[in-house]
This record gives sequence, C-alpha cells and structure tokens, in this order.
Amino acid sequence: MNIRANILLRVYLSFGLIVLLAVAVLIRLCDVQFVEGHKWRAMADSLSTKYINVEAARGNIYSNDGSLLATSVPEYELRMDMFAGGISDNKIFYSKVDSLGMKLSQFFGDKTPKEYSRMLRTARADSVRYLLIKRKVNYQELKTLRTFPLYNIGKYSGGLMAIQQNKRIKPFQFLAARTIGYKNENVSNGVGLEGAYGDYINGESGKRLVQRIAGGVWMPVNDEAEIAPKEGADIISTIDINMQDLAQSALEKQLILSDADHGTVILMEVNTGEIRAIANYTQVAPGEYKETFNYAIAGNQDPGSTFKVASYMALLEDEKVDTNTMVNTGSYHVPGKTIVDSHGSIGVVTVKKAFEESSNAAIAELVSTRYKDNQAQFTDHLYEWNLNKKLELQIPGEAQPVVKNPKNKSWNKNLTLPQMAYGYEMQLTPLKMLSFYNAIANNGKYISPIFVKEIRRLGNPVEQFKARVINPQICSEKTMKKMHAMLEGVITEGTGKLMGSPFYRVAGKTGTAQVADGNKGYKAKKSYQASFAGYFPADKPKYSIIVCINGPKHGYYGATVAGPVFKEIADRIYASDLEMYSNVADVRLVGNTKSPEAKAGQSKAVKKVYNALGIKTLYAAKSDYFNSVDTSNGIVYEEYSSVKGMMPNVVGMGLKDALYLLGNAGLKTRINGSGKVMAQSIPQGTKIGKGLLVQLALR
Repeated sequence: MNIRANILLRVYLSFGLIVLLAVAVLIRLCDVQFVEGHKWRAMADSLSTKYINVEAARGNIYSNDGSLLATSVPEYELRMDMFAGGISDNKIFYSKVDSLGMKLSQFFGDKTPKEYSRMLRTARADSVRYLLIKRKVNYQELKTLRTFPLYNIGKYSGGLMAIQQNKRIKPFQFLAARTIGYKNENVSNGVGLEGAYGDYINGESGKRLVQRIAGGVWMPVNDEAEIAPKEGADIISTIDINMQDLAQSALEKQLILSDADHGTVILMEVNTGEIRAIANYTQVAPGEYKETFNYAIAGNQDPGSTFKVASYMALLEDEKVDTNTMVNTGSYHVPGKTIVDSHGSIGVVTVKKAFEESSNAAIAELVSTRYKDNQAQFTDHLYEWNLNKKLELQIPGEAQPVVKNPKNKSWNKNLTLPQMAYGYEMQLTPLKMLSFYNAIANNGKYISPIFVKEIRRLGNPVEQFKARVINPQICSEKTMKKMHAMLEGVITEGTGKLMGSPFYRVAGKTGTAQVADGNKGYKAKKSYQASFAGYFPADKPKYSIIVCINGPKHGYYGATVAGPVFKEIADRIYASDLEMYSNVADVRLVGNTKSPEAKAGQSKAVKKVYNALGIKTLYAAKSDYFNSVDTSNGIVYEEYSSVKGMMPNVVGMGLKDALYLLGNAGLKTRINGSGKVMAQSIPQGTKIGKGLLVQLALR
C-alpha cells in the first residue's frame, strides 16, 4: 500500500470515529431530553427551589378572669430584592433610591440618609437579590414602610420582602411567668403550660416556596405562604391575675424582709381544685428575687410540722387517742436521739392542746408508742392517702414524693417512726401538702389540683378539665370534725394567733423544719423552712393556701415568717369577695350607732356596699347618680336628673364621680384639695357650654 492510500485510510477511519461519536452523543442527548427529561427537570427544580415550613401563630393563654397571659404577635424581618420586577429599570430605581434612604433613616434612626442610600446603591451594583434592611419590625411599622418610595410600587414588584416570624409575649410580664412557662428552639421539652399543651398551642405549620440564589441563600418566591399555617388553640387557665399579683407581691415583700433564700406560695380553690395563684421566688442578689425554679411542684423536702395533721388524723382514725387524751410535752427520748420542743415544755396537756402548740415531743411519743407493735399501720394510712404518689399534674416537672415504710432498707425501727410523726425522713412538695390540707377543708374529698380548665379553638370549647378525685373520703366524718376543730384551735389558741381575723375564721397549721444540707445532713450550718398551710373561711372554706419560705435570716418560725404572707393574701381576698360576707356573724353595735358618712355617687356601687354592711335605705333613687343624706333613721337617697346643657350638682361626690359627670358635660375642671366635693364654682342649673372651666373645692 502506497503512502497516499495509507493516509486516506487513516483519515476515513478518524472521520468515521468522529461521526460515530457524534451520533452516540446525539442519541444520548435525545435520551436525556425526551426519555429521562422529566427526572432531570424535577431534580433541577429541587436544587433551585424547595418548600420550607412556616411557623403557625401559637394559641393564646388566658387567665380565669379572661386576662391575656401569653400571646403571639407577628414580627418581620425585612429584605429587599434589588432587581424586582417593578424596579428593574435603572431610571426608576435611581430616581427614588435617595428618597427611600431618607425615609428609612427618619423611620429607624440607626443610619444617616447617605448611609442608607449608599447601602442600597452598592447592593444594586452587586446584583444583591436578598438584602437585609431591618429585623424585628412589627405589623404597624410594616404598613408604614409599604408607603415609602420604591416599596409603594407594588406588594411584590417594589422589592420589599417581609419574612414573618412569631414573637411570644406576656402582657403581664413576670406574673405567673413560671407557670405559663416557655418553649423555644433550645429547649426540647417546654416548661409550664407552654410545654405541657404544646400539641394544642403550636397549631399547624404552613409551607412557603423558596429559591436558592447566589451565595447559597434561600429567598422566598412569594411574599405569602403557599399553604397558610393554622393558628393554635387557646388555653384557659385557672390563674386569677389579681390574686396572682397579690400572691407575688406578698411573697416578695416577706422574702426581702426575711432575707430568705427562696420561697413559694400557692392559692387553691377548695371545691374545684383550681389553682388561682402560684408564685416561686429565688434570691438572685441581695434584696432581688426572680422566678427561676418552680419550688411549688418540684421542691421536694421535709415538710416539718405542717405534716402533723396527717399524724394526728391517723391516730384519731385508728382511735388510738382522742382530742382530750393527755400527753407529755417538752422532750421525748428514743435510742440515739432526744426529740425536744423548741418552745420548751408546757407540761402534760391534751392532744388538742399539744397540736395547737405544735409539740414535737408529744406527737413523736404518741405515734411511736401507739404504733410500736405495728409500725406499718401508720405508714399504711399515708399510702392510702396517696402521699407517696405524684398528683399527676397538668404541667411537667412534678417531683416524686418519698414516704418510707418498714420494708425500706433505710427504715430504723426506733427512730424513723417518731421522726416521720413531725414531718422528717420524707420528701413532699408544697403543692402535695396543700392538696392534703385542701382535702380537709373539702370535708375529706381529696382532689388533684388543676391549672387548665378549658381548651378553645376559634372561641369554641375543644376540651374541658375537672379535678381528678384521688380519694373521695380520706377519713371518717367523726375524725374530720375533730381535725377541723384542732386546725381552728391553732389560730384561736395556739401558734397561729397572728393569722386570726375578727371578720372571718381561719384554720391552719404552722410549720418549722430544719433543712438538710445535701450529704452533710442536719449537722451542717443550720437552715430552716418556715411554712404555714391553711384555709378560710373555716366555717365554709373557699380557698386553701400554703406558704413556704426557705433560709430566712431574720427569724424562722412559721407563724412570724410565713404567716404574714398568708394573712395578707387572705385578708385582701376576703375584702374583695362579697360572697364570703354571708359567713360573718351578725354584729350588734353598742353606743355609737350612727350610720357611716357616704359620698354622693353612683347608686349601683354604693347600694352594693350598703347592702353588704346591712345599712337600710329610706329611698332608692331611680337615676344612676344621687345625693345621700345621713339621718338617724338610715340613708336617704335624694334623686336628681342631670339636664343636657345645664350644670350638674356634684357637691358631696368623690372626685372620680364628679369628673365623670363634668367630663360628659364637656367641661374642663380645676381641682383644689382632696376628699369629696364641697363646692363648685358654677351653680347647679346654670347654662353651660363645651370647654367651660369649673373649679371644684375638695375637703
């Protein structure tokens, strides 16, 4: 073969291979385009766009009286697409960018107009499609921003993108904060009601389409979610916001006064088991307290003398003693320990008196000697009353109670029983003890406390809750009557006299317990828990309360440290609850029987006070406002009707009622003095016009 033929053969071969390769590539392209096209297009879409979850607005939490305890408000992160459809034209963008910069500067005040303008221009030059403008913008601010230059071109075409986020707020801030709780990304299990009812509150997430742009940033394709999120359900709690405020204020004041380490107070409605108030404070700095831990449901420790109610109830129920049984006080010796009364001996007294004076020696001797041959008989009562079990609360975090029995390895046949008798060698939470006292107030019906009474969605009830009955009758009616009398005796004759009131009856028990210091036990530096548990009014109980204050530096007895908190709460609640006034015994006045002086004012409000105080009225006015005249026969209502355009008579009224009438008449007022109105500068019946000034003299 000559050289020419050899070269041509090689050229043809190479050309054939190229043609063959081209055909193979063409066939593969057709296969990718038409056979596998759907697969690759879907993959391309998944790489450039995707759906992300849009968090739903969480449901609200309300108090028992309808006050809003927790809610979600929208908060926005503002971004800007520098090449959105409406501003893609350079002429439009650059003609208004300086005006936008000036508006943003005036509105936010964090940058100068030049700085904003420079930022926007630079982002435009760099082809930024997702520029951050501002975080944490509320809805009202967003509405204003949409009116700014460029942004007012259109909701989507102006370039402004508002990424909604939901911010959880508590309108009452620190009130019931620990009970309301919280839930965030850093906490796997939420705290309080927020965590316990997350399945209801959280709602259902929506879906939003986002697109990946330069820099790996995912930008929303639309301003609104493709699948709208569904708001969560609302929680109706048992908390009363006024009672909660009162409880927190009373507890904090006493903690500061005592310079205590921490404390808790719980207010519970007797019949329903609904928790009306719960406060927990921990000292974070001298004189400063915050809610950092829920001692009420998680603070397990020796209850001390408040536990004696259970010991005496067991003795009475087994008929091992009666209230008039005589017993020694002062000290009681057991192998390895002498149990003494902190106040010293009061001699040989009745069981009732020993309870009223909170004798440790007396109850230790009674329980130790009466149950000596059958120690399990005593602990069986505690187990029958479920003191060893959790209350199965609606919120997480409840501590496991620790109540021993003779089968436990740590049981000491000589020491454990007398120690348990006055509240040691066991671990119970304040709420556990309160629930037991509440059962006594409830004539033996032992119920578990509740924090949530209803769940609503769009205003309609979804689920309702009532207290679980733990034990329908914890003891016989005979024993219960004796316990009622003994608890009232603590207030009238014993250690709880400071908690008494001339207006209503109180029943309860003081408690003082030495707190163990970890592994060091009770021999380390002494620290105490002062407590008081009780209920009121004793003849018809409506509320039960427990107060526990740990580590007080100024005194440590339950009556003087915890008692003032109980008394302040009980007094204030009683004063504001007219339903309790029916429990007051009739009072006969001797000597000064003159009816109390009354200000003129709104008839409905004043009549309510008069009726509650038992003051008779001679004549009830038909009008909303009246003048009252005090006579020896009762209170006379002098009726008058205000006439439009004429000066009303406000003499004798309190300032609030006077300002209401004068304000409705369109008058301006100038006030001198304090008290009730004694004189008005414009006489009654004078023609008046809006804006006229009237001077009031108060005394």
